[in-house]
Amino acid sequence: MPPDPKVPPFKNNPQADYAPPPLPSASNCQSSPARQLLAILLSLCLGLFLADAIVSLTDDSLILFFNLHVLAVIRAMVCLLAMLMAIVVYGLMGLTPLIPKRWFLPVTLFYPASQLVIIPFFIFSYGRIQQVAWGFSCAQVILGLSILYWIQGGFKFRWLLVAKDQLAGRRFSWRNLSAFALMNIFVLVPAVMVYLVLCAAAAVDHFSDGFMALRPGGLTVQARKYVRNDGKTIQLFPMSHVAEADFYQKISQTFPTNSIILMEGVTDEKNLLTNKISYKRMASSLGLAEQHEQFAPTRGEMVRADVDVGQFSKNTIDLLNLVMLVHAQGVNAENLRMLLQFSPPPDFENQLFDDLLRKRNQHLFKEIHAWLPQSDNVMVPWGVAHMPGIAGEIQKSGFRLSECRDYEVIRFHFLGNEGAYGKPK
Repeated sequence: MPPDPKVPPFKNNPQADYAPPPLPSASNCQSSPARQLLAILLSLCLGLFLADAIVSLTDDSLILFFNLHVLAVIRAMVCLLAMLMAIVVYGLMGLTPLIPKRWFLPVTLFYPASQLVIIPFFIFSYGRIQQVAWGFSCAQVILGLSILYWIQGGFKFRWLLVAKDQLAGRRFSWRNLSAFALMNIFVLVPAVMVYLVLCAAAAVDHFSDGFMALRPGGLTVQARKYVRNDGKTIQLFPMSHVAEADFYQKISQTFPTNSIILMEGVTDEKNLLTNKISYKRMASSLGLAEQHEQFAPTRGEMVRADVDVGQFSKNTIDLLNLVMLVHAQGVNAENLRMLLQFSPPPDFENQLFDDLLRKRNQHLFKEIHAWLPQSDNVMVPWGVAHMPGIAGEIQKSGFRLSECRDYEVIRFHFLGNEGAYGKPK
C-alpha cells in the first residue's frame, strides 16, 4: 500500500521519538526517606554490636591474662547502647519485612541467648567463669565480623554498613506481624521459661548436693540416714525456715523416742542483734508456717547445738542487723540508704560463709561426737545449706548412707498438687 501523503514520514515526524514514561517500580513506590532511616538504624545496630564485641574481648583479655580492670565503665556504656539498639531493631522486625532477618536475628538475639547459655556455667563452672566470658566475647566478634562480611560482600567498611537497596519487601505486613507475634508468644517465651525452670532445678540440686530438689509439684528435701558398723545412726533432716505446716509434723513423727535431737538456732547472749531474726513476713506472704512455731518434736531429747552470735565477725553481725531491719520494716528510703552505704571488705564473702556455715558446722560436729557415746540415734534437723558439709564429715567418720526419704516442703498449689510425704528411696 502506498504511504498516506497526509502522514509525514517516520524519520521526519517530530513525535516519533516520544515514548510514555516508565511506570514506577515497587521499590520506588516506597518512601525513600523511610528506607534511608531504617538503613541508618540497622547500620548503627551492627556497628554498636561490633564495637561492644571488640571492647568486651579487649576487657576480658585484660582481666583474664593481666588481671586488669580498666574498661569496665566504657564496656558498660557501649553494651547498654548496643542492647537498646538491638531491642529497637528486634521490635521493628515485627512491624516491617524490610529488615533482613537472616542478618539481624542473630545480632538481636545474641544478648539474651548469651545470658541464658551462660547460666549452666555459673552453676557448674563458676571458678572458670572468666574464661567462659572471654569465649563469649570471641564468639560475638566472630559473629559480628561474619555478618558484616555477608552484608558488604567483603570487608569494605563503608558507611552505611547496610545500604538501603538491601532492604527488600513492603514497609508493613500483617502476615509478618502475626507470624512474629505468634512465634514470640507461643514458641520463644515458653521455651525460655522451660529452660529457666530446668536451670533452677539443676542449681538447686547441684548446690544442695541433692538434699533439695525443685519438681513440678513443689520443693522437696531428702532426709538421709547414715549408719556405722557399731550400730550407731545419724539422720540428717534438711530443714526450711518456712514450709507447709504438715512438713514439720511429719519430720517430728519420725524421731525415735530414745534419740538425741541436735537443734539448730543461733543464740544471742550479748544482745548483739538489734532486730530479732524472724521469717513471719515471708511465711505470711506465701501462706506457709514458720519452723520455730510448728516444729516441736515430742519424742527424743532436744539439745541446742548451735553457736552464739558473739562468735561471728563484726561485719557479719552488721549485715544481719541490716537484713533483718529491712525484713521487719520493708524497703523504705532510710533502709535503702543504709543498704547502699553498707561497704563490706573485699574478702567479706569468704568471711560471711565462714561465719554462717563453717563455724556452725564445726561446732555441730563436736556436738555429734560428744553425744554419739550416749545415744544410738542422733537426729540433725538443720538447714539445707549445711547438709552437704555435714554429710561429708559424717562419711569421713566411718558412717555410710543406708536410707533416703523424700519430703515435700512447699507445694505449688496453683498446679492442683496435693503432694505426698515421706516417700522412701
